Amino acid sequence: MGKMVNLIKLSVGTESIEQLEAWQKQRSKQIEDGHYYHVTRMWPKREAEVTNGGSIYWVIKGEVQARQRVREFRERIGQDGIRRCAIMLEPEIIRVTPSLKRPFQGWRYLEPADAPMDLPKGRDQEAPLPDDLNRALAEIGVL
Repeated sequence: MGKMVNLIKLSVGTESIEQLEAWQKQRSKQIEDGHYYHVTRMWPKREAEVTNGGSIYWVIKGEVQARQRVREFRERIGQDGIRRCAIMLEPEIIRVTPSLKRPFQGWRYLEPADAPMDLPKGRDQEAPLPDDLNRALAEIGVL
């Protein structure tokens, strides 16, 4: 098995993981073969590494909070004739240990060693901490 790398992306306008899930399942028109996809302008040069078990980590309200496995990349040609990349995602959204992330544009690569850990089974069903407390704990490295 070869090298693996993840992607990280801001979920712009999303207030919570639940809102991200609802958007993908109920409101988005970006569904194909039963899977949500996210369209981006740039095609990853490290495509083989991402599709070798990588995920897209979602930054929500300044924190990395969740991830989804990347299935594959598909070409999309927009109405403007420009080639774009559809990141095809597994439907399951996995909560991760929240970690602060400064804003950035587009997506970035995220090495496995730098990715937040998945929350242990059962913890993903707990009520989330208030945002200010969660952020304070993340800032001091407790979460």
